[in-house]
Parts: sequence; structure tokens; C-alpha cells
Amino acid sequence: MDDIVKQAMARWPNVPSVYGWLGLDRRGKWLIKGERIANPVVADFISRNYEHDVQGRWFFQNGPQRVFVTLDYTPFVYRLGWDPDPNAPLRIETHTGRTATRIDGAWIDDAGIVLLATEHGPGMIDDRDLDRLLPCFTGERDRPLAEDAIAGAIERLQAGAGAGLYFRYRENTAPVSAIAAGDVPAKLGFVQRPVQPAGQEECY
Repeated sequence: MDDIVKQAMARWPNVPSVYGWLGLDRRGKWLIKGERIANPVVADFISRNYEHDVQGRWFFQNGPQRVFVTLDYTPFVYRLGWDPDPNAPLRIETHTGRTATRIDGAWIDDAGIVLLATEHGPGMIDDRDLDRLLPCFTGERDRPLAEDAIAGAIERLQAGAGAGLYFRYRENTAPVSAIAAGDVPAKLGFVQRPVQPAGQEECY
């Protein structure tokens, strides 16, 4: 979090929060009232000051004010980081630019979206990077799988059967489980659409 934001929080501790103004889409883009933020400086400022509270509500700390985020799906969108060295190890990072160092869980929902939990929080994989992440899917004991074997395992998972499918990243391997899209927020511990608490002062 930026120092200037921390200073503002200390100076004005009781500023009312904002709801329904800021959103995050499935490509990791910030939205203001449904419109994508085109200014990269503004988008980067939001990303650097993006946090969550104990209730699992994600917010942008805008100086002294919390702006709660409406999530199109998950709090993070995971993508592959770019490296000029073609031999560099795979790097998964959040849409806010934070590198993941471990995988705590992996799921596939009923639409085929791959979800991960890392030290940063839960997120979906950007569908544009899914093909490049196929080598991360393995069988038991980190056994490499061909693309058709991965597809078959995913189909079995979505049908409710066991598949023996795993997701390996760096030194971590997590079993891949099936999950219904509607169950994702509760099971992964976040609030998708924070709402104004009754009786709390509204701020726009």
C-alpha cells in the first residue's frame, strides 16, 4: 500500500466507504460504473492499493476512503508473467503484478474455468493463458500428461468422477477439484458483490 495512502488513513480514519462504483472484470481490468479504466497510471494506483477485509470483501484504499470492488468473478485474475529469457521458469502473477510463489489449491468450474488459490488469494486463470499453462497439469507423482489426457480428466471431473488430475507450479502440487461456479465465493472465502450495510452512511 502506498505511503501517501497510509498517511491519509491515519489523518482521516472515519471516511464513509463507497459501494457499487468500482468493478473488476474477468480479464483483470478495473471498471468505473461498468467502463474500463483506460489510464494506466490510475489502474496501477488501484492495483497497488488493493486489499481485503476480514469479511472477504475486496476494496481499493483511495486515500482515507475504502472503495469496495464488485467482482465479475474472483478477486484476482492470474496470468503468465513475461520474461525475456525463454529458459526462465514459469511465473504466474496476479492482474495487480504480484508474483505467486506457491499454489494452495486448484479447481475447475462447470464452465471449464481454472481457479487457483495462492498466497495472494483466490483467482481465475486468464483464458488467454490457459494453453500455455497446460504443462502445469499432471497426473499422480507429477506424471506429464498429453493435452487429450488433460481434456479427458477435466471432463471426468466436471461429470463428478475422480480424475487424478493435479496442478504443479514450482515446488507445489495441488489436486484439481471440481467446483460449481455458484459455490466459488463461499468456498474460496470472498464476497463477490459487497453491499452497503443497513444504516451506514452512503457515499458516492
